[in-house]
Amino acid sequence: MSDSTKNRYSDAELAEFKALIQEKIEKAERDLALLEQVYANDKNNGTDDTSPTFKAFEEGSEIMSKEANAQLAARQKKFIRDLHNALIRIESKTYGVCRITGELIGKERLKLVPHATLSIEAKKMRG
Repeated sequence: MSDSTKNRYSDAELAEFKALIQEKIEKAERDLALLEQVYANDKNNGTDDTSPTFKAFEEGSEIMSKEANAQLAARQKKFIRDLHNALIRIESKTYGVCRITGELIGKERLKLVPHATLSIEAKKMRG
């Protein structure tokens, strides 16, 4: 039975995806904690440097890095939320089903993008 003739992944396959997603959530949460730690340290660094030339030189890149850091943290939070939503779809046994075509999303795509809700075909249709 090929992927396209089934209407859902088996419980064993869903369990495999669940383990993969839980691993990704743990790593993503560790990465987010690091980003938040760096951000917290950035806020405390203001008084540490006494050299005015160093301070002026760092000012521009510090603002850029804070913005970039905040964007990274926001993206990471969305990624974690998407992964948690994927776990909910596993529980309801709708995981891996394209929300546009109703076909199964290929296993390779799900291994690369475990929170995907669209098959490659549906993604191409949307442009």
